Amino acid sequence: MTQLYPLFKREFLGYFRSPVAYVFTVIFLVAAFGCTFFIGDLYNSNQASLTTFFEFLPWLYLVLIPAVGMKLWAEERHSGTIELLLTLPVNMFEAVFAKFFAGWLFICIGLFLTFPLPATIAYLGEPDWGVVFTGYLGAFLMAGSFLGISCLASALTKNQVVAFVFGLLISFVLVLVGWGIFTDILAAVFPAQLVDAIANIGFMPHFTPIMNGVIDTRDLSYFLGVMGITVLLTIEVLHSKKAV
Repeated sequence: MTQLYPLFKREFLGYFRSPVAYVFTVIFLVAAFGCTFFIGDLYNSNQASLTTFFEFLPWLYLVLIPAVGMKLWAEERHSGTIELLLTLPVNMFEAVFAKFFAGWLFICIGLFLTFPLPATIAYLGEPDWGVVFTGYLGAFLMAGSFLGISCLASALTKNQVVAFVFGLLISFVLVLVGWGIFTDILAAVFPAQLVDAIANIGFMPHFTPIMNGVIDTRDLSYFLGVMGITVLLTIEVLHSKKAV
């Protein structure tokens, strides 16, 4: 994997050579603070907790991460640079992982810039820092899962808008099927075992325990599995297009 770091560096720095990085970061931070302080009414909640922020986070990711991931491969295919990339002595595994990790790190920088939120709850009271840490850990893992889906969607088409819509729809389904309100609706129609099986496919049943301070290897394995499967599928898709 001698080319992994140079490719990663190229992709990561590329985010900051265009306005996209700054627009994404500003929109994400404004939306995160707005949802937490105004919609979630943090100041009047009488709790030194970031629960409100983490509850809104999947819905923020739902739009913003597909917007970041849509260009990963669709832009390469549209501009024709993917043919040049695939003719270089670069392993497909290296190329896909370099793009994925660069995008993931970029998103996590935006997540890190929400540090005024934990600073605020520290000022307001005495938060449980263990729960804050696990919440950010879950947010970090869930971001990677969203990005993996967007990366796969981007590899399937050369149109960035189509890639965005495709990534958003798949991510929306995975958020919706594990959402409490939706599972309550299903429970009124289907057997409990089937409802539980469907819900476990989604993000929320695995993110919520981590958000609340409970780290279970099954939840960690779920997010790592989503990332691994989507990245491997991306490699297979690109291999198939290379063969055509």
